[in-house]
Amino acid sequence: MKDAFGAPQSLLLLGGTSAIGLAAARRLIARRTRTVWLAGRPSPGLAEAAASLRGLGAEVRVVPFDALDTGAHPERLGAVFAEGDVDLVLLAFGVLGDQARDEADPAAAVRVAQTNYTGAVSAGLVCAGALQAQGHGSLVVLSSVAGERGRRADFIYGSSKAGLDVFAQGLGDALHGTGVHVMVVRSCSVRAPGRPEAPAATTPEAVAGAIELGLRRRSETVWVPGSLRLVASALRHVPRPLHRRLPV
Repeated sequence: MKDAFGAPQSLLLLGGTSAIGLAAARRLIARRTRTVWLAGRPSPGLAEAAASLRGLGAEVRVVPFDALDTGAHPERLGAVFAEGDVDLVLLAFGVLGDQARDEADPAAAVRVAQTNYTGAVSAGLVCAGALQAQGHGSLVVLSSVAGERGRRADFIYGSSKAGLDVFAQGLGDALHGTGVHVMVVRSCSVRAPGRPEAPAATTPEAVAGAIELGLRRRSETVWVPGSLRLVASALRHVPRPLHRRLPV
């Protein structure tokens, strides 16, 4: 199967219960995607996600996957590519953590960093190698505006996303000209039940729409919303004493 104008026939979703990932899967199934692999820790939520996508007409397979079990990534993810070409890999797993708790518990902070960065580097490299071997495909990496500049409110999470963002940019450069496309998606906070809503929060559906458009355009970086690019650029140059007092 080969990707056609940003409409993949097959999708590997790393983070099979991700709200953004599932919203993207629904959009892509409505267009052209027929085979979906949902990779995640076995749970009722993962089973429900698979059933919901099957209801839309896709062939869905569940793949046991744990971001922290990096030693198993080559075998687990390699088995997916052994079944046939994968047009799109969407790296959508990650944890927000709890800033106050994680500052007081270094082990919890390390878990955030290992999930969001170390696990993503491992899975990203395994999938990138497989995509390169098949000669085509896209790797979409969900980053965050939180990685643009350290903030008092979420610097543990933000630092993990900053590392992931730089990794994905460099990986995209390394794969340039191989037929493999890497796209980084930087979004603001996403609304979720039970989570305090941040200013300018977006929705999983909005991010999914931006992913689909970015794939069609073969974009390398996507901001959600688009205006966030200008805001982030301005905040990047605000002096630190002033930045500390901003409600961002």
